[in-house]
Amino acid sequence: MSDYAIKDYLDAKEVTHQLDELIKKPVYSIDPDELAKYEKEYFDAKCSKSKAMIEEAKQIIPGGVQHNLAFNHPFPLVFTKAEGNKLYDADGNEYYDFLQAGGPTVLGSNPPEVREKVIDLLNTCGPSTGLFHEYEYKLAKKISDSIESVDMFRMLGSGTEACMAAIRVARLATKKKNILKMGGAYHGWSDQLGYGIRIPGSKFTQAHGVPLYMFRHTQEFFPNDLNDLEKKLKLNQLTGGTAAVFIEPVGPESGTRPVDFDFNKGVERLCRKYGALLIFDEVVTGFRIGMAGAQGFYGVSPDLTIFGKVIAGGYPGAGGIGGKREYMKYLGAGLDGAVKVKKAFMGGTLAATPISCVAGYYTLCEIEKQKACEKAGEMGDYLTKGLQDIIKKYNLPFVAFNQGSICHLDTVGTMHFSIDWSKVWQIPGVLDATNVRKKEMTHMGAAYMAEGLVTLAGSRLYTSAAYTKEDIDDALSRFDRVFSKCRQL
Repeated sequence: MSDYAIKDYLDAKEVTHQLDELIKKPVYSIDPDELAKYEKEYFDAKCSKSKAMIEEAKQIIPGGVQHNLAFNHPFPLVFTKAEGNKLYDADGNEYYDFLQAGGPTVLGSNPPEVREKVIDLLNTCGPSTGLFHEYEYKLAKKISDSIESVDMFRMLGSGTEACMAAIRVARLATKKKNILKMGGAYHGWSDQLGYGIRIPGSKFTQAHGVPLYMFRHTQEFFPNDLNDLEKKLKLNQLTGGTAAVFIEPVGPESGTRPVDFDFNKGVERLCRKYGALLIFDEVVTGFRIGMAGAQGFYGVSPDLTIFGKVIAGGYPGAGGIGGKREYMKYLGAGLDGAVKVKKAFMGGTLAATPISCVAGYYTLCEIEKQKACEKAGEMGDYLTKGLQDIIKKYNLPFVAFNQGSICHLDTVGTMHFSIDWSKVWQIPGVLDATNVRKKEMTHMGAAYMAEGLVTLAGSRLYTSAAYTKEDIDDALSRFDRVFSKCRQL
């Protein structure tokens, strides 16, 4: 496994046990008095430009920001510079970047090797023409050469679009109707896949604004439970069959609820048994776990693979679908009439722009050249071990674990709840508990931010090849200061 970010696979059952225990305990979080001090002494005193700009933005932008990841308690900060493993806000404050734009910047932010190629493109071609560019081919070839199951690749604008396309391909290829997804997993925000997100068993309860009839052919199975998956596959044989099984290979929400190492092989076996396509959502894991993807690490050959984030190198237009030739034929673009099959309905005027393809191609080349996945994974291991030591030092119930450079710091267990519909009377209590704990996630995230640590929702951290052990040691000293101020609420 020397070519991958994951060196020693975690004990999924032990991590799950720790998370089970976490949500049974009272909430531990940043002391309210200490939070108020951060709000006054850091955010109000040192982030005045951000505060003023966000107040103006709220008049024009709903909530003041354009993306969920940008929200921060007590107000979002305005970032003006990104370089390597650092971010800088409008007031000149410096931060360690553990958000990494939500995961794509495996090399670190704004690497010059990629930036120079993009600048050259802008000076010659421009960002988009609406017509074919040579780097569309080069990027597709690089992805196909790197990942064994990808015979062909089609670029799209986002991971959400790629998941939508994969559903249509699966139904055309199998002539079946139903889609099964792992409970809690996130496959974008299309209507059909807004089912069972965040909390396993949540079904339609998190998909506000989506009519219930949209979920007629979408179901979920419990993470890491092959018996539950097979039960659903059997039942679906009576109602049109299962066209595809969608999974995030490291577990739902980028491994927030981790899976056993052999789980993916088990899912592959069941898909073959019941004639469903296996669809790997590698939006986060693709080219972060390794150049061969998480599927290479687990030794699985999915029929279709969803890509995002990394394949445009952090530039816009990060989405695509790759897979075996027999299925990719349903994605023939434009007026291509060489293959006599019904084409999946899809579009995307700004898919595969020259800027996204150039950035993606050179990013993947640099990741491979620099062994960035392995380096980022080593830093993830080092960060996680340090967090575990600090948690033990202060005798806190927090849980830290990682899958290579995807690191989890769970202080309240918001994402670990699940809903059992046989005990329907408990559902309001579960949803209320997650809301309370989600609020404390934002408070912890604010404390980290005030210490110069940018995280994803205060509970997930990505490392990149731009980190050194010295950087991680400095970051850990800052986490130590936050943890020293935590108590039972």
